[in-house]
Amino acid sequence: MSKVKVEDSIMSYLSQSETDTSPKDLNVVAMLHNFWEQKQMNQLNGSSTKSDGSVGDVASQTESLLLYESAPSPGPPYVCYVTLPGGSCFGNYKVCDTLAEARRDAARVALMNSLMNELPCRRISPQFIAQSLQQAATDSAVSIEDACDSSTSIGTYSLLLNSYIGRTMLEFQGMMTVFQLLHWNGTLKALRERQCSRQSVIAYYSRRGLDDYMRSSMALDWLGREQKSPGRLGEELQVAQRELVLARRQGIELCFYKEKTEILSLALSQAYIHHTPEALSQAPSHTYEQEQLPLHTLYCQDTEIQITPPYSPSLTLHKNTKSVCQTSGKHK
Repeated sequence: MSKVKVEDSIMSYLSQSETDTSPKDLNVVAMLHNFWEQKQMNQLNGSSTKSDGSVGDVASQTESLLLYESAPSPGPPYVCYVTLPGGSCFGNYKVCDTLAEARRDAARVALMNSLMNELPCRRISPQFIAQSLQQAATDSAVSIEDACDSSTSIGTYSLLLNSYIGRTMLEFQGMMTVFQLLHWNGTLKALRERQCSRQSVIAYYSRRGLDDYMRSSMALDWLGREQKSPGRLGEELQVAQRELVLARRQGIELCFYKEKTEILSLALSQAYIHHTPEALSQAPSHTYEQEQLPLHTLYCQDTEIQITPPYSPSLTLHKNTKSVCQTSGKHK
């Protein structure tokens, strides 16, 4: 089954069940948790023979498999996101009148995608790579021969795909999200101008992944752009919010859209703190709980290149921490 057919199947299922309120969906939160708990248990069974870990250790690791976040809202419709192990994120597809309904629907979308992700066609194979590179070359109007050149965009894409042979599409998408954010933020361009090789950048960020340190650096970059061009931050946030809504209504993986929205929201909170009403007037503010984070410079150890944010690392960044509930072995 091709990627297009898989996505069509998901959309068909979601559309058919959009108005379905039958009892078969009521336990979907528990089903999703059990699916990932069993998956992680199977993965840990192989490594438990190499360590002295007990069953209790395994159970403690599976208690917080899934992370649910409810977007703040004074009333319906409600929006809920669920983040899976590895960072993949999905949201409710239906228009939901209650938080519980939004949570169940987000779990339903995540379960559907999780099951589809286990199909053989969802694993990165040489055949899949060849097809993907050919499609990318056609879409970008470049030569397929450029895939052998790591200095080109399609060459970088080829490197990323080959580094994930044998792994699933959701795993690959998790890494791609990091590089999508780096490209969107302009970080990849800055590293290229400093003559960092694409291989070293891929190796560095593949190990590091997406963390608060990286989010803080990107938020600082956007805060600097806002001060140079007042109003730009608000406009960018509005575009990101629309993209997130559209992606959620398609039932697709949301990490890139959600992270982009939250990074811009972090920057907007700083713009407000630093008395930039122009930015505040361009987009609605968020009322999430606040958690303070220090701002630091981003340092690439592999290339010994330091990217310094436009503002002092001593600033305080406020991170959005939407209402969170974690799954446990018990479900209501």
